[in-house]
Amino acid sequence: MLRRLVPDRFTISLLLTLLLATLFPAKGSAARIFDHVAQGAIGLLFFLHGARLSRQAALAGLAHWRLHLLVLVCTFVLYPVLGLLLQPVASRFLSPDLARGVLFLCAVPSTVQSSIAFTAVGRGNVPAALSSASASNLLGVFLTPAIAGLLLGTRAGGGVGLGAVMGIVAQILVPFLLGQALQDWVGPWVRKRAYFAGFVDKGVILLVVYTAFSASVLEGLWSELPVAVLLGLLLVCLLLLGLGLGLVRAGAKLGGFGREDEVAIVFCGSQKSLVAGAPMANILFAGQSIGLLLLPLMLYHQVQLLAAVGIARRYARGESGEGSEA
Repeated sequence: MLRRLVPDRFTISLLLTLLLATLFPAKGSAARIFDHVAQGAIGLLFFLHGARLSRQAALAGLAHWRLHLLVLVCTFVLYPVLGLLLQPVASRFLSPDLARGVLFLCAVPSTVQSSIAFTAVGRGNVPAALSSASASNLLGVFLTPAIAGLLLGTRAGGGVGLGAVMGIVAQILVPFLLGQALQDWVGPWVRKRAYFAGFVDKGVILLVVYTAFSASVLEGLWSELPVAVLLGLLLVCLLLLGLGLGLVRAGAKLGGFGREDEVAIVFCGSQKSLVAGAPMANILFAGQSIGLLLLPLMLYHQVQLLAAVGIARRYARGESGEGSEA
């Protein structure tokens, strides 16, 4: 139990990045340089994703169309609805920007690596999880901007325009498809060097977080984040995760899915990707201060990982996973 509460290296890196942005925020020409580097790194990240995603493994899970449909509904319909329903709670405890961040979190696609990893630990349907999480990320290129626009469009500065969508296509989808096209040549090299792909994954997140929080710190970020507000944000994230997990699992039960499929649905349908969400926010809200907008996604990401460890272990032991949501 104690080991689950000890932060992993990436969580520690995120905290150190926040500290660095607080003490030494990038400003002026340095901020512009970091922004350009981040944009190039995002393209490299999704190129590597395309190069290492095995077409054969992805195709092996495509036959489970009912499973994929349920995961997509949970990711892009259920969670946005939950985000709207939680807005009265969010507006009570959070600032307007943090409340917007909760809505953006609900529009983000599923994780890929952790969904697959936890499905494997829980002895679930790994090929289906791979296909479903990958489809979520690809469709998220179009669905996340559209849903974010609907959820945030009525709030000042929250609209998402066509230019932002095209920016995501150019910066995320095009490199991904290029990686898929060059997979026969680049794929084996990338798969043998998983540490490099992992380094790029985490490095891009840290870079985007640093640039985003540097701008927010310069605008007085921490004066807007007393401890009570952070605790309120944690409460909202816990409520969202608990409701999401319960409803996703109930959907799998009602759909008549077997245990292996249920494991894949629970993890793919309830997790939200910081790897995809941070770059998308950087593109969708270019020119805006997005530190507070990203904070709910960062916190939810950590909470979902802690919960997923316990749920995966329960599934591995042949238990239902019930009671792990909290």
